[in-house]
Amino acid sequence: MNLDNLNIQQKEAATHTEGPLLILAGAGSGKTATMTHRIAYLVEQGVSPYNILAVTFTNKAAAEMRQRVEGLGVSCRGMWILTFHSMSLRMLREYYEAAGYEKNFVVYDTVDQKTLLKSILKDLNMDTKEYPVNYLGAIISHEKEADRGPEEYIRTEGENFKSRAIYQVYKEYQKRLKSNNAMDFDDLLRNALHLLRDHPAILEEYRDRFRYIMVDEYQDTNRIQYLIIRLLAQVHKNLCVVGDDDQCIYQWRGADIRNILDFEKDFPSAKVIKLEQNYRSCGNILTAAHSVIRNNKGRKPKKLWTEQDEGHKIVYSRLDSDKEEAAYVAGEIQLLQGPSASYDDFAILYRTNAQSRLFEDALRRKHIPYQILSGFSFYERKETKDMISYMRLVTNPMDDMAFMRIINEPKRGIGAKTVDKLRALASVRGQSMLHTVSDPEIIAGLPAKARDSVREMTQVIDLCRREKENLRIGDIYDSLLVRTGYMKALEDENTIESEGRIENLMDFKSFIYDFEKEKQDAGETATLEEFLEKVATDGDADKYESESGKVTLMTLHSAKGLEFPIVFMPGMEDGLFPGHRAMDSEEGMEEERRLCYVGITRAKERLFLTGAAYRVMYGHGDYTRESAFMRELDSKVLDPAGDTVYSPTRRTNNPLGIDTGSLDGFAKPAEKPYDYLARARREVKAADSAKDLALSPGDRVSHGKFGEGLVLEEDEKTVTVIFDSVGRKKLAKGVAPLKKI
Repeated sequence: MNLDNLNIQQKEAATHTEGPLLILAGAGSGKTATMTHRIAYLVEQGVSPYNILAVTFTNKAAAEMRQRVEGLGVSCRGMWILTFHSMSLRMLREYYEAAGYEKNFVVYDTVDQKTLLKSILKDLNMDTKEYPVNYLGAIISHEKEADRGPEEYIRTEGENFKSRAIYQVYKEYQKRLKSNNAMDFDDLLRNALHLLRDHPAILEEYRDRFRYIMVDEYQDTNRIQYLIIRLLAQVHKNLCVVGDDDQCIYQWRGADIRNILDFEKDFPSAKVIKLEQNYRSCGNILTAAHSVIRNNKGRKPKKLWTEQDEGHKIVYSRLDSDKEEAAYVAGEIQLLQGPSASYDDFAILYRTNAQSRLFEDALRRKHIPYQILSGFSFYERKETKDMISYMRLVTNPMDDMAFMRIINEPKRGIGAKTVDKLRALASVRGQSMLHTVSDPEIIAGLPAKARDSVREMTQVIDLCRREKENLRIGDIYDSLLVRTGYMKALEDENTIESEGRIENLMDFKSFIYDFEKEKQDAGETATLEEFLEKVATDGDADKYESESGKVTLMTLHSAKGLEFPIVFMPGMEDGLFPGHRAMDSEEGMEEERRLCYVGITRAKERLFLTGAAYRVMYGHGDYTRESAFMRELDSKVLDPAGDTVYSPTRRTNNPLGIDTGSLDGFAKPAEKPYDYLARARREVKAADSAKDLALSPGDRVSHGKFGEGLVLEEDEKTVTVIFDSVGRKKLAKGVAPLKKI
């Protein structure tokens, strides 16, 4: 294997295969290249891909790692390159019975978690003002990250009025998750840990399999992730962890910086290799980053350097107000954009989501296209969540949360009282709500207006569930969209809002198509379960489009792992960055300083830092003080002219760069986006008409998922076909279109 493109430290890390290894990889130091070459080198040395486990934190990072390993001529077949959550999910899918679940369990995202908690608070008659859903969710998540269930929580906290109330909610929350055959994100990790810890034979199997383990972003691991990795690596000890203590920015959600700082205590024989050569940023940016991060005491000594030249000096502008700050940033982007810089070269990285609105307004005024991450997720839009809930019921009919969401989507004439009665009846019968409402006697007792639509809904879910192995995910999606009446309801609404929702549903079908294509290209079959898992586990970084032709707006936390030629970091003020709460403790300041370091090192060529002398936050305006980080930053790397040279006043007669054009941003196309939906309806209609298709043994047919085949036998409801690609299949007529060749 050719390792000549690696530097000395990278090559040393890539070829060190036996025993524990800590790679301290600074920002932009080529850690992914090092890890992928190490994996390829292991295989070249005779290690089976089956014996390699590589764990990352985002699906995007896992996909990139897999792609780059295969680019080195090594097959990843049999190798696990997964996120922590996906790894845990795969283990739990393999040993669901040992974990105490049924095979088709589902994963609840944060929106599902909030909905379930709201329902529990209502049933327990608890005040949501006294016990906010976000507060309860954070406590439950924190307890699970510490591997404490409801009983451990109450023992740790002691008995008082508040802790007793939280205990009741936590206990009921876990009970309902289990009855819905569901887990939340924290359960995935916790249940995987318990699976390994409580079942020695299963642990032994995984230990024997994963003889070589690599963990990316080790500084971001929490207690449970640390324990899972330690359990798996305890025997062979061929554990390589890669990370940077200077980029530990997730302590607020459980990341424990001690895991990387204490690695040598856990594994005394560990070899430590530092990757300090940076390939991303110019010299001035690295000097600025180091001048801030060196003030942290809780770090391992290291300093990034580069062979690149010093590059542009850093521009710092302190504007009169937050509105002027936003206008200034938009103006600079407009001035810099051109043949040498497209819009997707720019990123605006802010400390809090609340800062985004003014930048969106300023960009719209100048008709600058943008994408916003960490905002309202695509998967959290109402229509997307509705369709995901329908699809979840196809895989898991016990999912009462999904059923409660779609029972009246579209409107079926079922009131809240009827839903409550159905829920109570399902509880008495020990059934899921879907099973209960599928009973013909129960349907007969529903209001007249609701009977037919509820019957149609349960029948289509049941039909898709029975035939899901014979259908593409897109076929299931189309069938649910059309047959449940969801699409018709949106079309009948005929408003701008409903048209926007239809566009979102079109985007979602494109997403399904891309997922199926990706699986097909990898020689794998796309399953509905895997698709729903991807939807549930995708993070902000996974949604970033690098060649979108748009300026990227995102929080500093979401930007980790990404890079941009030109970066703007607004809000450099005490109380905002660093935040008020962080300034109260040394530990808080160190984490904020790491976040500042991460932000600075996202920039490759240009960095603009801005602040506002007067800022309105959460409806309150006040004068501000320059950020402590600006006072720490090495003044030698700052442009001495500051905002004089680069300000809009030097290049335009419009000092605020405000365009008086439309505030609407980008007008939607005039045509109505019903083309895809009309096609979906035609395909579902074709499936219906296939029920009457005259077929005889010996006929050649084509199928949407399985391709061409030969009819063996048929009756009124089914047809048996032997397909060229997958062999014999028995299909229900009228679900997926079969065409006679």
